[in-house]
Amino acid sequence: MKITQSYTKDNANRKWYIINLEGQALGRAASKIAKILRGKNKPNFTSHEDTGDFVVAINAKSIGLTGNKWKDKKYYHYTQHIGGLKEYTAEELRQRKPEELLYRAVKGMLPKSALGHRQIKKLKIYKDTEHPHEAQQPEKLDLNNIK
Repeated sequence: MKITQSYTKDNANRKWYIINLEGQALGRAASKIAKILRGKNKPNFTSHEDTGDFVVAINAKSIGLTGNKWKDKKYYHYTQHIGGLKEYTAEELRQRKPEELLYRAVKGMLPKSALGHRQIKKLKIYKDTEHPHEAQQPEKLDLNNIK
């Protein structure tokens, strides 16, 4: 009789992937990146363990939104002071911090627990093509090939 193998973070074979976000839609890219961070694209997926891979996302400044979302989509930030609720449109947030758009989208798709906090730390987002992760030898990954 075979025993079901349960994978842990120690025996998870982690890889580094690099994803070019140029011409990608925000929501579709975020859902596929969240799937990679969780490890759901692997046959050894374990829901209660962090067995996902690292993702380096480049060209965050050229990610796209459809329709009128650049002007209609709102992001909120509270400064912990009275009357300190700040509101930004997606267009304003892209001009200030283009990485924040993808970060918030992916974070919302991960578990709201300590596991999700560990998984979001494996996401590295850069607004241009330069990144400091060449030593990890990341593999290029096309988001269109991920289901």
